[in-house]
Amino acid sequence: MLLDPLKQFTIKSLIPIKIFGIDFSFSNSALFMTLSLLALVVLGVLYRRKDQHCDGIRKINKIHAASELIYEMITKTVSGTCGDKGLKYAPEIFTLFIFIMLCNALGMLPGGFTPTSHIVITFVVALFVFIMINIIGFVKNGMHYFNILLPKGTPVFLAPLIIIIELFTYLSRPFSLALRLAANMTAGHIVLKVFVSLTLASGIIGIFPFMMLIILTGFEIFVSILQAYIFTILACVYLNDALNMH
Repeated sequence: MLLDPLKQFTIKSLIPIKIFGIDFSFSNSALFMTLSLLALVVLGVLYRRKDQHCDGIRKINKIHAASELIYEMITKTVSGTCGDKGLKYAPEIFTLFIFIMLCNALGMLPGGFTPTSHIVITFVVALFVFIMINIIGFVKNGMHYFNILLPKGTPVFLAPLIIIIELFTYLSRPFSLALRLAANMTAGHIVLKVFVSLTLASGIIGIFPFMMLIILTGFEIFVSILQAYIFTILACVYLNDALNMH
């Protein structure tokens, strides 16, 4: 029994909505992004709950403890990349990391859907990050922010060419962010679906691809977290350019 590895990426309309002929239907992609946001809110509420005390013994909220560990990791990443100036943006970076990680991970559930497997979704997220970083850059540096397009020490006769190259490189940032995340999530899920097909089609010897499927599933969960972290690190690198111009 062979399964179509690309069928899992099909966007399906769950609640048809049309306004003035424009399709605003609530899809499976929107559903899992909404679930990711709701999970993020729930985690935030649980994080803010104070640890309970019983008979003088402090009972640690496990969700709170796990959230603190992740937040500390993100804070160290922001501090190490952007310096102390970037710490004020740590909550936003933390939210970005958790949202992308949840969008990646929820697709691993049976019947789940991975919104970040579609480049249109990852591009919107990347474009939002890119716009916000540019706003921060102009607020912090004014028109001097354009100096990011011309490295110090560039010879005058090379300046026009360098500016054009740097401009295209700078504008490609949201595209590279979006493509990297979408490509990795898509490739991983296709491989998993292929091994599911092999397991179903192999009969009694399907135990071998099944064992491989278990290993790949664990690896894909790791990749889901890793890709969210890589997206976050790159966002911090770009934020550093806005905060600490060189």
